[in-house]
Amino acid sequence: MSTLLSPLKIRDLQLKNRIFVSPMCQYSAKGGVPNDWHLVHLGSRAVGGAALVLTEATAVSPEGRISPADLGIWSDEQVNAFKRITSFIREHGAVPGIQLAHAGRKASTKIPWIGDGMVPESEGGWQVIAPSAVKFSDTYPQPKEMTKSDIATVVRQWSEAARRSLEAGFQVAEIHMAHGYLLHQFLSPLSNQRKDEYGGELKNRMRFPLEVAKAVRSEWPESLPVFVRISVTDWVEGGWDLAQSVELAKELKKAGIDLIDSSTGGLVPGAKIPIAPGYQVKFADEIRKQTGIMTGAIGMITGAAQAENILVTGQADVVFMAREFLRDPYFPLHAAKSLGDDPEYPKQYMRAKPR
Repeated sequence: MSTLLSPLKIRDLQLKNRIFVSPMCQYSAKGGVPNDWHLVHLGSRAVGGAALVLTEATAVSPEGRISPADLGIWSDEQVNAFKRITSFIREHGAVPGIQLAHAGRKASTKIPWIGDGMVPESEGGWQVIAPSAVKFSDTYPQPKEMTKSDIATVVRQWSEAARRSLEAGFQVAEIHMAHGYLLHQFLSPLSNQRKDEYGGELKNRMRFPLEVAKAVRSEWPESLPVFVRISVTDWVEGGWDLAQSVELAKELKKAGIDLIDSSTGGLVPGAKIPIAPGYQVKFADEIRKQTGIMTGAIGMITGAAQAENILVTGQADVVFMAREFLRDPYFPLHAAKSLGDDPEYPKQYMRAKPR
């Protein structure tokens, strides 16, 4: 059996392979409630053979949504709607996971295919919050600097979201600390200009994200894993970088986090990112080597042989895939065949299994 299709155990959770569906915003919810689109989108990837199917960035509060059309996990209605989805995913052999998120200064923005920039409060938008009153860009909303009371409130919201996620049937929680959203905003000196114990030196900038990580971990069963997605670098001089990410990963490991999902960028517009096949894999490799924590590689991973090589060479423990799953929901079945494995097809599709 290939390494890519071999099983993996994290805590007490058994995953059937090492192909994970990365969070992909669908901008298709109303009031944060998942619907048939989300059932089909997430469910088809479970049918397609992925081991872990993660939701899009799911907001811990209404104000934490990237857009008014994002998913949320702050209400009983949302919990009940998610139950149908998590049940379907598990029924088809995959593990349901949820990415818990707060967009911070990048919240209250338009659905991408409608336009760019902010949704004003007069049109259903809201006042956004951030570590400092610094806009993401000229077209984004002006954030309010968070008070210590605001910080405590958001930590509680993350804790409550974790509790609701368990009730909804999720088995993996991923904390979103990447892509320029709220926790990343606290980590980077480019967006965090605070003068109190939540700003300045590295340990202070890590304080709030670590409070969130500990709050989620305390709500999550010891038998089940918690992941964290980080942007390992801002790709901007003087910003968040690999060395700081290594220190964060060490602290997250101490806090009981099981895996670092290693992405990059998103904090500032116009960063020059050298996008190419596997361009972020080196960051997963370095964090894994320097800290001993499990890592996931992501970013322009599109082929079975490419993914297999990442794992065989020890650069990461799993691969997260997004765009390739949009092109091919059954990528794991096709990957297994190309790597010489014998994939287990859904009973309903057996007549189409290649011989």
